[in-house]
Amino acid sequence: MGDQYARMTANEAAALIKNGDNLGCSGFTPSGSPKAIPMALAERAVIDHLHDRPFQVGLLTGASTGAWLDGALAKADAISFRTPYQTNDELRRRINDGTCRFVDMHLSLLPQFVRYGFLGNIDFAIIEAADVTADGQIVLTSAVGAAPTFCAKADKILIELNRFHPVALRGMHDIFEPKSPPHRRELPIYKASDRIGSPVIQVDPRKIVGIVETNIEDDARPLAPAGELHRKIGQNVAEFLADEIKVGRIPPGFLPIQSGVGETANGILGAVGTHPEIPPFEMYTEVLQDSVIELMRAGNVKFASTCSLSVSSSLLKEIYENLDWYKERIVLRPQEISNNPEAIRRLGTISMNSAIEVDIFGNVNSTHVMGSKMMNGIGGSGDFTRAAYISIFTCPSTAKGGKISTIVPQVSHADHSEHSVQVVATEWGVADLRGRTPAERADLIVNNCAHPEYREELKQYLQLIKGGHTPSTMAAAYAFHVQFLKTGDMRKVEWKKFLA
Repeated sequence: MGDQYARMTANEAAALIKNGDNLGCSGFTPSGSPKAIPMALAERAVIDHLHDRPFQVGLLTGASTGAWLDGALAKADAISFRTPYQTNDELRRRINDGTCRFVDMHLSLLPQFVRYGFLGNIDFAIIEAADVTADGQIVLTSAVGAAPTFCAKADKILIELNRFHPVALRGMHDIFEPKSPPHRRELPIYKASDRIGSPVIQVDPRKIVGIVETNIEDDARPLAPAGELHRKIGQNVAEFLADEIKVGRIPPGFLPIQSGVGETANGILGAVGTHPEIPPFEMYTEVLQDSVIELMRAGNVKFASTCSLSVSSSLLKEIYENLDWYKERIVLRPQEISNNPEAIRRLGTISMNSAIEVDIFGNVNSTHVMGSKMMNGIGGSGDFTRAAYISIFTCPSTAKGGKISTIVPQVSHADHSEHSVQVVATEWGVADLRGRTPAERADLIVNNCAHPEYREELKQYLQLIKGGHTPSTMAAAYAFHVQFLKTGDMRKVEWKKFLA
């Protein structure tokens, strides 16, 4: 490590940041995110606010972060602007009450937006690193996110040198930034294991204005084992994919898989990875969860290209203790590459993501509750859905103890249109929407995916329509949502009133 860099405390680093600055932080999920400097920045914001001094920053990251970053700064009312994705309760509250500006966007586009200047200047890049050399080589930790672009565009760089992460991580990352049009070339990625870049971020060492040494674990979010409901969804998806092999629409050697985050995703990956008729496969995805590492150890996952090791603390330690073995099987890429539609389409990736609600024609809402309340954001689901060989959306058929149907006449907010969504799966079954008309899609989704308590309700809605290519009616399209807002339960809509 270079000795010319100024060593400082987290408080001294935080003092360099001014009210109104834009910060670009490393990481993707809590993995790889800076921790000590944001905590110090939050403490400073609290003190400034007590003395009636304004202090807020714009915060750009790869995706969501954790309690150290989003959590601490949101509680301190220190975030004026946030993009592109978040999962923090306090930050979500501030976004929905309008006290924090939030731009929800496809994760693959964030670095490009930063380079083009659409999101303003990056005053400081705050980067968690396992190592930094005298000539400006930065070895990242457990995720990449948009760190290469933040470093390239930032006026100044602050490094959190986190000793929890081994220097031997060097070689697991594949750092590559495409040129801007019209000079951009194709990405030479023809299989998940192809490497096209550098193991380090190279910066001008003069931009590194301070190094804060830490030893802090990632703010891991261990998931409970998949319950029976999620296992059933997983079994339905696995059976569907196995059938696709049988009929020849998936080659015998299978195709790379992308999977979202959460209990359902873990349940699906577990079912797919252990299905006797699905061979060991590769992953081209944005996050690796515990289930992937377990499947990798069992030989069911051969290789994984990802942006983040978003795994539990115990599994991350296991990876670090056997780093040479895992470095042959995992590559960490910037989100601009892990989520790149060109590579996703070329590889024939099968995408599997979760939905808040799906309508009977195949439109998906993955961001907003009741049409207006932001949950987390679109994340990378759109990057994969738009380019996937097969795009699959999953969700339990009901929520809130059956009071909400996730299969609705019309989604209250549209993130993924019927033109991109090919397959829908719940615990009740699978609807293959490929090559189907709107009326045919409605029939498949209602009969295969909706909860039995809601099927008759949905059929009554369809009986209201007279003509049209897409059988819908404005007057009753949101009857489920209106019924819930009035009574707290979507069931027992008075459909007869719509016939008047």
